[in-house]
Amino acid sequence: MPQSKDTVKEFDFNARDFERVRGLIYKRAGISLADSKQEMVYSRLARRLRATGIDSFAKYLDDLESGKLGEEWESFTNALTTNLTSFFREAHHFPLLAEHVKGKREPLTIWCSASSTGEEPYSIAMTVCEAFNTLTPNVTIVATDIDTNVLATAANGVYGMDRLDKMSPERQRRFFLKGKGDREGMARVRPELRNMITFKQLNLLADSWPISGQFDAIFCRNVMIYFDKATQRKILSRFVPLMKPDALLFAGHSENFLYVSESLKLRGKTVYELDDTAAARKAPQRT
Repeated sequence: MPQSKDTVKEFDFNARDFERVRGLIYKRAGISLADSKQEMVYSRLARRLRATGIDSFAKYLDDLESGKLGEEWESFTNALTTNLTSFFREAHHFPLLAEHVKGKREPLTIWCSASSTGEEPYSIAMTVCEAFNTLTPNVTIVATDIDTNVLATAANGVYGMDRLDKMSPERQRRFFLKGKGDREGMARVRPELRNMITFKQLNLLADSWPISGQFDAIFCRNVMIYFDKATQRKILSRFVPLMKPDALLFAGHSENFLYVSESLKLRGKTVYELDDTAAARKAPQRT
């Protein structure tokens, strides 16, 4: 019995193709795709086949690996990156961040290592502004992501008003400019907040990261769930040198770093700090 039009796929996509995609995205971005992600992979990469004019997954992957597709690696990686986010997601983290920064001397630096479309770094910026009761605190936020498309959205700082629904009217008035005319229904983050944030492309699996110095806080939330334990361990070992002795590391609600890094201890709900030994190594020595 022939398949209906609804079930016939535009491109052939077999188990071998899926295994090749799994291997490539793991090597490129450290993402471990589960068996259940086959339909998701087909849907997202079918768009890339149409964009490149290639009529089979096998040829697309061949050309990708051989370098014939030029900058397609970036689009391939962007297509398979999940970017679910919202303003003040996992809200319990932000009062703790406010308390943390109020007890420290400026200037402060914070790294948001998976900024997606910008809601998380802007939530961090709003929290810091509220903590110091100014739109111009002496705080620098570095916001990075592997996906260049979402970084462009984040840097633009324009969102539909529905994205602000769960935010208090006070925060909306203080931190956003509402669009008028043909921009009605949209809101732009105030320039003071955008000026606090530097957006950069960064692959957590890259041999070198385009950041330096030490941070007062690092947000790495809902990222590690896509990595296997070995990759998690490697990334966390690289976070430790970038943390000040009393820095905080914020994780996602389903992530547990205690069994991955011996240098971290739990501070609160999915919030970590350096253990006593690691913190002591970083503390300035008295003379």
